[in-house]
Amino acid sequence: MEQKGLLGTIFDLSFSEFITIKVMKFVFVLLILFASLTVLFVIVTGFTQGALAGIAALILSPLLFFLYVLGARIWCELTIVLFRIAGNTDRLVKHSEGTK
Repeated sequence: MEQKGLLGTIFDLSFSEFITIKVMKFVFVLLILFASLTVLFVIVTGFTQGALAGIAALILSPLLFFLYVLGARIWCELTIVLFRIAGNTDRLVKHSEGTK
């Protein structure tokens, strides 16, 4: 099977190749950026509520960031695993059809 470029894969109407695995790195980087912006928002909001709330937000924000990025990483890995299972199953079916 020939390798298609990203645009060729996007417009492949037979869905013979998965694009999800190719773009998952980009999605993970976007999720990390979103986590960073969320933590920054929490810190700024905490300091607008008062000094004590701001200090609490400043102390808890690394934990929030870590948990969000960990959840995003797990979600990305689970998504990739599902697509790899589908690809491997497809290969097994093609292999078993060739042995008959």
